[in-house]
Amino acid sequence: MNTVILAVAAYLVGSISFAVITSLAFRLPDPRTYGSGNPGATNVLRSGNKAAAVLTLLGDALKGLFAVWLAQHFSPVEAAPLAMALAGALAVVGHMYPVFHRFQGGKGVATALGALFGFSIYLGLGAISTWLIIVLFFRMSSFASIVSALFAPFAAWMLFGFAHPFFASVAVVAVLLVYRHRQNIQNILAGTESRLGQKSKPSV
Repeated sequence: MNTVILAVAAYLVGSISFAVITSLAFRLPDPRTYGSGNPGATNVLRSGNKAAAVLTLLGDALKGLFAVWLAQHFSPVEAAPLAMALAGALAVVGHMYPVFHRFQGGKGVATALGALFGFSIYLGLGAISTWLIIVLFFRMSSFASIVSALFAPFAAWMLFGFAHPFFASVAVVAVLLVYRHRQNIQNILAGTESRLGQKSKPSV
């Protein structure tokens, strides 16, 4: 399959918002109308419905993994690494700027994690381990996501080297994740960042 077609497919897969879908299924408020306004698992958790949050997390992660899988299995062997790298990055971009939701999406953490597992199980396990350790100590999903994003390119370099397409993809995604967390960074520095399990008031 043409690399361009695979790239477009990856973006469209990434544009599917599982936060919106699960919230509708569980008859919860639209996640873009409360808390951080971010359609992601952490914000869905603020609704108090843990099952919906878990399903959102799984759905968002699986779409990143699926996009990489598509590229791996439907591109020529010699082009597979580049196609997979593009697919992983574009699935994250799709989540952040979804065409199905007026380009107003989430921060891409779970989708990025799924893509990392698609590149390498060791890369995915390294990222999720980093996230869990930081959450355990600080109880801030945003801070854990930022630290994991900064860790991922280093891990990709150790596994694949600078010249591999996976390293470039992971580095680009890391920059996007940190950029999408810029408000969280300000909140962390100000000491006002919300912690896991803390319900938030509707966004205004």
